[in-house]
Amino acid sequence: MSALALKEMPSPQLSPRDVQIDLDHLARMTLGDRSLEREVLALFSRQAEILLQRMDVENPALTAASAHTIKGSALGIGAWRVARAAEAVEHAGTVQLAAAIATLGVAIGEAKSAVAGLLQTH
Repeated sequence: MSALALKEMPSPQLSPRDVQIDLDHLARMTLGDRSLEREVLALFSRQAEILLQRMDVENPALTAASAHTIKGSALGIGAWRVARAAEAVEHAGTVQLAAAIATLGVAIGEAKSAVAGLLQTH
Protein backbone atom coordinates (compact mmCIF):
# COMPACT_ATOMS: atom_id res chain seq x y z
CA MET A 1 0.00 0.00 0.00
CA SER A 2 1.44 3.37 -0.97
CA ALA A 3 1.90 6.25 1.46
CA LEU A 4 -0.78 8.16 -0.45
CA ALA A 5 -3.28 5.33 0.00
CA LEU A 6 -2.58 5.31 3.75
CA LYS A 7 -3.27 9.03 3.99
CA GLU A 8 -6.63 8.65 2.25
CA MET A 9 -7.92 5.91 4.54
CA PRO A 10 -10.39 7.14 7.15
CA SER A 11 -9.43 6.81 10.78
CA PRO A 12 -11.19 3.96 12.56
CA GLN A 13 -13.86 4.82 15.09
CA LEU A 14 -12.80 4.49 18.69
CA SER A 15 -14.14 1.37 20.30
CA PRO A 16 -15.33 1.39 23.91
CA ARG A 17 -11.92 -0.04 24.81
CA ASP A 18 -10.21 3.11 23.47
CA VAL A 19 -12.06 5.71 25.54
CA GLN A 20 -11.88 6.41 29.25
CA ILE A 21 -15.66 6.71 29.74
CA ASP A 22 -18.14 5.16 27.31
CA LEU A 23 -20.64 8.02 27.08
CA ASP A 24 -23.23 5.95 25.21
CA HIS A 25 -23.18 3.34 27.97
CA LEU A 26 -23.33 6.04 30.65
CA ALA A 27 -26.34 7.64 28.97
CA ARG A 28 -28.12 4.27 28.80
CA MET A 29 -27.40 3.55 32.46
CA THR A 30 -28.69 6.98 33.56
CA LEU A 31 -31.57 7.04 31.07
CA GLY A 32 -30.05 10.18 29.53
CA ASP A 33 -30.47 12.21 32.73
CA ARG A 34 -27.51 14.63 32.58
CA SER A 35 -27.82 15.55 36.24
CA LEU A 36 -27.66 11.89 37.22
CA GLU A 37 -24.68 11.37 34.88
CA ARG A 38 -22.78 14.16 36.65
CA GLU A 39 -23.65 12.75 40.06
CA VAL A 40 -22.62 9.20 39.14
CA LEU A 41 -19.35 10.37 37.56
CA ALA A 42 -18.42 12.45 40.60
CA LEU A 43 -19.28 9.59 42.93
CA PHE A 44 -17.20 7.15 40.88
CA SER A 45 -14.22 9.47 40.95
CA ARG A 46 -14.32 9.93 44.74
CA GLN A 47 -15.07 6.28 45.52
CA ALA A 48 -12.37 4.88 43.23
CA GLU A 49 -9.72 7.10 44.80
CA ILE A 50 -10.75 6.21 48.37
CA LEU A 51 -10.81 2.48 47.62
CA LEU A 52 -7.49 2.62 45.79
CA GLN A 53 -5.88 4.24 48.84
CA ARG A 54 -7.17 1.39 51.03
CA MET A 55 -5.50 -1.28 48.92
CA ASP A 56 -2.53 -2.94 50.53
CA VAL A 57 -0.48 -5.95 49.47
CA GLU A 58 -0.39 -6.94 53.13
CA ASN A 59 -4.18 -7.36 53.14
CA PRO A 60 -5.11 -9.16 49.91
CA ALA A 61 -8.70 -9.89 51.02
CA LEU A 62 -9.48 -6.19 51.60
CA THR A 63 -7.69 -5.30 48.39
CA ALA A 64 -9.72 -7.83 46.38
CA ALA A 65 -12.97 -6.57 47.93
CA SER A 66 -12.06 -2.95 47.13
CA ALA A 67 -11.12 -3.93 43.58
CA HIS A 68 -14.44 -5.73 43.17
CA THR A 69 -16.33 -2.60 44.23
CA ILE A 70 -14.30 -0.43 41.85
CA LYS A 71 -14.95 -2.90 39.04
CA GLY A 72 -18.71 -2.73 39.59
CA SER A 73 -18.70 1.06 39.65
CA ALA A 74 -16.50 1.23 36.56
CA LEU A 75 -18.80 -1.12 34.66
CA GLY A 76 -21.73 1.09 35.61
CA ILE A 77 -20.26 4.20 33.99
CA GLY A 78 -18.47 2.53 31.09
CA ALA A 79 -14.92 2.90 32.41
CA TRP A 80 -13.83 -0.34 30.74
CA ARG A 81 -10.08 0.07 31.34
CA VAL A 82 -10.63 0.63 35.04
CA ALA A 83 -12.94 -2.40 35.20
CA ARG A 84 -10.34 -4.63 33.52
CA ALA A 85 -7.56 -3.35 35.79
CA ALA A 86 -9.72 -3.82 38.90
CA GLU A 87 -10.52 -7.36 37.83
CA ALA A 88 -6.80 -8.03 37.45
CA VAL A 89 -6.28 -6.85 41.03
CA GLU A 90 -9.13 -9.08 42.21
CA HIS A 91 -7.47 -12.15 40.72
CA ALA A 92 -3.80 -11.24 41.21
CA GLY A 93 -1.60 -13.55 43.18
CA THR A 94 0.71 -12.31 45.87
CA VAL A 95 3.60 -11.80 43.46
CA GLN A 96 1.58 -9.78 40.93
CA LEU A 97 -0.56 -7.80 43.38
CA ALA A 98 1.62 -4.68 43.73
CA ALA A 99 1.98 -4.33 39.96
CA ALA A 100 -1.75 -4.89 39.44
CA ILE A 101 -2.56 -2.18 42.00
CA ALA A 102 -0.16 0.20 40.27
CA THR A 103 -1.81 -0.48 36.90
CA LEU A 104 -5.22 0.11 38.45
CA GLY A 105 -3.95 3.39 39.91
CA VAL A 106 -2.93 4.59 36.45
CA ALA A 107 -6.29 3.57 34.97
CA ILE A 108 -8.17 5.34 37.77
CA GLY A 109 -6.06 8.46 37.31
CA GLU A 110 -6.83 8.53 33.59
CA ALA A 111 -10.54 7.97 34.23
CA LYS A 112 -10.61 10.69 36.89
CA SER A 113 -9.05 13.13 34.42
CA ALA A 114 -11.69 12.22 31.87
CA VAL A 115 -14.44 12.61 34.48
CA ALA A 116 -13.10 16.05 35.47
CA GLY A 117 -13.22 17.11 31.82
CA LEU A 118 -16.74 15.77 31.41
CA LEU A 119 -17.95 17.51 34.55
CA GLN A 120 -16.64 20.82 33.21
CA THR A 121 -18.36 20.45 29.83
CA HIS A 122 -21.38 18.28 30.64
